[in-house]
Amino acid sequence: MSMARDWEVAAAELDGLRDLWPPEVPRTLSEPIPGGSLIDYLRKWADERPDTTAIHFYGRDITYAELDRSSAAFAGWLASQGVEPGDRVGVYLPNCPQFTIAFLGILRINAVHVPINPMFKNQELAYEVRDAGVSALLALPDFAPQIDEVRADLGTDLTVAYTQLGDMLESEAVPPAPFGPVDSQLPSDWAEILGHSPAEPIDVDPDALAALNYTGGTTGMPKGCEHTQAHMVYTGLAALAGQGRTPGTGRESALGFLPMFWIAGENLSLLVPIVDGSTVVMMTRWNAKAALELIESQRVTFMVGPADNYVEIMELPDFSAARAASLTTCNAVSFVRKLDPELRAQWRDATGVSLREASYGMTETHTSDTFVLGLGVDDQDLLSEPVYCGYPVPGTLIVVVDPDLRPVPVGTPGQILVRSPSLLTAYFEKPEDTRDTLVDGWLLTGDTGRFDEHGALTYLARTKEMIKVNGMSVFPSEVESFMRAHEAVERVAVAPRDDADTGQKPVAFIELREDSSASVDDIRAWAGRQMAGYKVPEVVLVDSMPMTATGKIRKVELIKALTHV
Repeated sequence: MSMARDWEVAAAELDGLRDLWPPEVPRTLSEPIPGGSLIDYLRKWADERPDTTAIHFYGRDITYAELDRSSAAFAGWLASQGVEPGDRVGVYLPNCPQFTIAFLGILRINAVHVPINPMFKNQELAYEVRDAGVSALLALPDFAPQIDEVRADLGTDLTVAYTQLGDMLESEAVPPAPFGPVDSQLPSDWAEILGHSPAEPIDVDPDALAALNYTGGTTGMPKGCEHTQAHMVYTGLAALAGQGRTPGTGRESALGFLPMFWIAGENLSLLVPIVDGSTVVMMTRWNAKAALELIESQRVTFMVGPADNYVEIMELPDFSAARAASLTTCNAVSFVRKLDPELRAQWRDATGVSLREASYGMTETHTSDTFVLGLGVDDQDLLSEPVYCGYPVPGTLIVVVDPDLRPVPVGTPGQILVRSPSLLTAYFEKPEDTRDTLVDGWLLTGDTGRFDEHGALTYLARTKEMIKVNGMSVFPSEVESFMRAHEAVERVAVAPRDDADTGQKPVAFIELREDSSASVDDIRAWAGRQMAGYKVPEVVLVDSMPMTATGKIRKVELIKALTHV
């Protein structure tokens, strides 16, 4: 029996344990357009509900009819610049409607979307442009200096167009936006692009390369994950199913502020709304006051954000349950602050809606691989596990294996393997990395997890982050979960340092609460009472945590600073 067959058998056995499966989540997916591409869904809603708002952006409503026309114009402009099917087109923008229009325009002509982090500087931009072979780029004029330098350094024939964040607004931003009005002194090609004749409709291949989503891995340079429109459509349908939603109803309104260059933001603000024919209320940047105003005025029903965001909203002086009354689904991402029973209860008391942990996933799988709807009875999801991920979405298989890639018993930690219709085809032009990661149609994630007796997944840590102390495994997420329980701890990040005697030692970098005077010795002594001795970390107090653009703590920087002390 092949290794893949062993994994399939293990996945089937786990499925047989899932006695908590909620009735509102289907076991198989419903497809409004069987085998359709993302562009097929866009055209469907533009025909059937042309006046439905696709994007609300600081007071500006963009309907599905306008989104269809605008993306066709962008596709026509790309074709006029010599962009052909398979060519890579970079989108170097923060959240704005132009991002969505460009994304759809690229896909309309079977070109390849390459989202680029708008916080990138010269070397990061140069690497991604070179690695992806980007031939055309849409960017903010603010980025012109680094683009010019990259073009000069690479000697590349790169077509560049500029758009300002306010180009799509027709009046003053409501609520106030984190950018100013259009500046006539800065370049913008947007009016010319939207005025271009639309591209002629073509048959879009849902299985062709459609996007290169770059991983931000912990080691080595980022790799471009090859994704297709079929991957994207499945992701949208599966994410909807995991929320207990029927695709195509078009009644939902999502608050979209997670960065759209990031795969989770792409799912929330692009794929789910377009597959569903619903609305995204788009924000360029998180702001609690603006978010609450938009939730109230646009009747937002669905929100996903870091756990801290929910605290910020509740702490606003003018917050009230009435202002958030439209919300029906709220998912928290445990980045800096972990979702815990206390926060869940606070949000439920304040709004009547229970917070749920967001799904497990990664760029390679197009994320949204699991759901927790209906699995949080009596807070068992938050009380029993460090990071509870729940059940695989319909169509996705997940197993946990040992170092020899053999399935392990329920309750035993091991590496998480995923098989999904949204799994990357390959790492772009990196055959060795592809061979090392994709085995018989399964992804070796490098993540550590375990299944419980109900067949639900718990995420423990990245395998490469796992700490070995005298041969014993220490999972950073577990130690962090313990340390967060200390009343003095505001934020914590656990990472390894090398040790001559034990191989490695866990180090807990801790940001104290403002009113705390706890010492390193106090916290260490407390930790010794909470966990096994080999798990007790060294403690380093820090004034603040270095953060990534997507809200994760930069553990590498913390360890680097420690070694230079």
